[in-house]
Amino acid sequence: MIARLRLFPLHAVLFPGAALNLHIFEPRYRQMIAECLATGEGFGVALIADGAEAGDPEVTPHDVGTIAEISTAHQLPLGRYFIQTIGTERFRILEVLAREPYLLVRAEILEEAPPSRALDELAERLKTAFEEYLALIVEYSGTELEADSPEDPAALSFFVADALRISESIKQRLLELTETEIRLRAEIDVLERLLPQLRRVVERRRAEIELRRARGEDILHRTAPDPLLGTYFSLN
Repeated sequence: MIARLRLFPLHAVLFPGAALNLHIFEPRYRQMIAECLATGEGFGVALIADGAEAGDPEVTPHDVGTIAEISTAHQLPLGRYFIQTIGTERFRILEVLAREPYLLVRAEILEEAPPSRALDELAERLKTAFEEYLALIVEYSGTELEADSPEDPAALSFFVADALRISESIKQRLLELTETEIRLRAEIDVLERLLPQLRRVVERRRAEIELRRARGEDILHRTAPDPLLGTYFSLN
């Protein structure tokens, strides 16, 4: 299916089923959201390949993105909006139709290729690795995380891709994959490379806590920023 989409280029990747909250303040995007609300339409979100996030009419987005459906919208002073959206269908940009007042594109709606075989085993492997990943992050950060993994293999692959603390460029590559099996295998590979790094980080944290406990120090107080939180692991 071919569609005309208003496009919001961002320095972030949106996956189907993922939530995206936005504060809309730039005039062109205030107009875009007002039009979407009036027509009941969503808008395209695409990772920026080159250019600035706001105010750059010549920004270059990646070809593949995801449609954001507006679930709630709150109008703020000065014409601004706070919106909550959910990713729905993926699309591929075929042509840029306009750049003013915002990017308008002609796009092909992408469908997930039907699986050639049952994917339950791959999905279970991914779940097991992802659960360890989450448990290690919770132990390291001390912050509880709630994550109810979807049962459907395709939905699971998008859920994990959204949750992983990896670079947006790698997330973009996962978004562009059109087969669930390939995406599941790619994410298993990512986690198998991330987990040894994360285990080492957590082991150092455990050793630090034990040493500070032996000294009678406050083990909840950290004297330096966490090297894990807010950063990405290397996949090299």
